[in-house]
Amino acid sequence: MNKLYAILLMILIALFTGAVIGLGEEKSDNTLVVGDLSTSVSTLDPATEDSGVLADKTLIVETLVGVNPDMSLKPKLAESWKQLDDKTWEFKLRDNILFHDGSKMTADDVKFSLERANKLNTRVPSLLKLDFIEVVDPLTLRIHTTEPNYILPAALHYASPLGIISPKSVDSNGEVSKPIGTGPFFLESYDETSNVITAKKNDKWWGGDVKLDEIILKTIPDANTRALSLENGELDFTVDVPYNEIERIGKISGINVDEFNNSRLSYMYFNLKKAPYDDIKVRQAIAYGMDRKSIVDYILFGVGTPAIGIFRPEYYWTEKGLKSYDYDVQKARDLLAEAGWKDTDGDGIIEKDGTKFEMSLIANPSRPCIQPMAEAVAGQLKEIGIKVNVECLESGIISDRQKRGEWDSALATLSVAMVPDASYFLEPFFKTDGISNRGYSNARVDELLNDAANSQDENDRISKYKEVQSIIQDEVPIIPMTYYEMVVAMKDYVKGYVFDYTSHDFTLTPETYIER
Repeated sequence: MNKLYAILLMILIALFTGAVIGLGEEKSDNTLVVGDLSTSVSTLDPATEDSGVLADKTLIVETLVGVNPDMSLKPKLAESWKQLDDKTWEFKLRDNILFHDGSKMTADDVKFSLERANKLNTRVPSLLKLDFIEVVDPLTLRIHTTEPNYILPAALHYASPLGIISPKSVDSNGEVSKPIGTGPFFLESYDETSNVITAKKNDKWWGGDVKLDEIILKTIPDANTRALSLENGELDFTVDVPYNEIERIGKISGINVDEFNNSRLSYMYFNLKKAPYDDIKVRQAIAYGMDRKSIVDYILFGVGTPAIGIFRPEYYWTEKGLKSYDYDVQKARDLLAEAGWKDTDGDGIIEKDGTKFEMSLIANPSRPCIQPMAEAVAGQLKEIGIKVNVECLESGIISDRQKRGEWDSALATLSVAMVPDASYFLEPFFKTDGISNRGYSNARVDELLNDAANSQDENDRISKYKEVQSIIQDEVPIIPMTYYEMVVAMKDYVKGYVFDYTSHDFTLTPETYIER
């Protein structure tokens, strides 16, 4: 049935995209056709776009700062930066940067892009802490912050909202329909009906030679359809094919399949404003009641690694000595009993004060790990007396439910290092007034996060973030499930691709080329 469904979807996609690419257009031999897992292209405005389509997947826009594989920063559109005082950073721009329309990028253009993103995107103010931007000369700008912001250069790596565009990209209504960036590719067209983006090679890219002539990005949210499209030659490159198909696809002549660590975490989290999820013992019991290793080995076909804490062990800010919630059914049952939950009528479901322990678990199945993981969790928690009702819903429905408070728990994935600093995840999720906080509050955590944000001493900041991780690990406002692995499948004639594990999903590179 899944195969038939996937084939029907693939036929519809082919019809919408003009049977091959779109509107009858033929691709060149040096065109890379990419199958993206996004549901759609929600916007072409980098200030509000949140899936890396413009910066990572089509290389149309770029940021001031880049990141090395070890999470250290490197120059990109900015050639250097320095901190002048607690609230002022100065950035020097490269003097050879041209926008796609041939105009030279200046400090005024950068000021325009950053101020616009700060105004339009709710995620940006907490990252930049922007007071005002001063243009010193055409290649120099000073960013003044409302408070000390020692991670500002790292924040400027965040590509989705902070990609630099020419002011000419914005129409009289303040909207962007064709972003004019600086990247190795420029936007040729976007077909709203088929959700297909075509990006052409930028011959005047400041970074050197661009090896592909063209990138065509198709949004194909169904994993089975992405896999079949790759097998049938409609795609050259895609990600997150079905985990149970990885071995078979990898054996097909002409296709290479690899699994890469990235910064994404799959995790379970709770409505902490609602009983019994406000009880630490209940949350700890649920953590002990899940066998993450078995989930990875048998449910996810070995894709991923069982998580202990939020951050991968190799990050320099990770606390290595965290308490581990190894699978322990008896310990889980004991903690629930201490919290007053017992099976008094022998039906296998625990209760307290006459109320059965039934928990809704909502999840968006767009990632191939989420739905099978949710079903496995339901089966495992039944062993400790909790009845779990799994609901797989679209992200918009989940958001609405959570705004109304009509939920108990959820499974999700998130890139925890889009900004290469521990604060990127810790502050919004665990600070009492954090924008992504689900009801967690701890005065010591607030104090540590505030002190770290105001400390110039990197070792002191890391020490405080490590203490925060230990507190969170004990109080379990979220349960880390797995460190995600991105599955990349491509034709064997695609060469030169290097995975960037700080990206939202994947990042193409100007060094990627086709050798048939």
